[in-house]
Amino acid sequence: MVKRTNPKRHVWKWLAAAVAALLLLTAALWCRWVYVQIDRFAGQDQAARADAICVFGAAEYDGRPSPVYRARLDHALDLYRRGLAPLIITLGGSGGDAYSEGLVGEKYLESRGVNRQKIIAETESRDTKESAAQTAVIARTNGLRRVLVVSDASHLFRIHAFLSAEGLEVLTSPRPEAASEARLYRVRRIAHEIVSYTLWRMGLS
Repeated sequence: MVKRTNPKRHVWKWLAAAVAALLLLTAALWCRWVYVQIDRFAGQDQAARADAICVFGAAEYDGRPSPVYRARLDHALDLYRRGLAPLIITLGGSGGDAYSEGLVGEKYLESRGVNRQKIIAETESRDTKESAAQTAVIARTNGLRRVLVVSDASHLFRIHAFLSAEGLEVLTSPRPEAASEARLYRVRRIAHEIVSYTLWRMGLS
């Protein structure tokens, strides 16, 4: 006895496969677009006159900035000494110890000769999105419109998007990266940025 196939079932399977392929293609094209934006911001230094330099936090160890955070702070200090802004904002809350990234950044800059009155330390934010929101609050409170952001190169596109959504004019300047920084670490950072930016655009974070 010959077993007959159901034409409708065959059509539904084909449609399901086509939809799945379309979704995969769309996801791939989206990830490619986000990667291009990340790479574009990473490859340019927009350093110019601004109302404040914003240093996004990174890890600190018992009150001392990690090598990554120190590189960000040193780059911000160089921009400040070039006269590109009269104020530095250090961002970031506690990493689980008695210190906050913002306060550690402030103390480090003071130790390098920056007047404490020229630094605003934000010490509550827990992630990039919160740091951007706190930056907007500080900007509105102090009448700031144009900010020059310092962070890792791969981080800048997402920060720019967050701050632009808050109504600020945003310039970005990546901190120098050492040649010894592992390639795998860079790949993981970029993957994290693609996922985080996508979730934000979808309203899921």
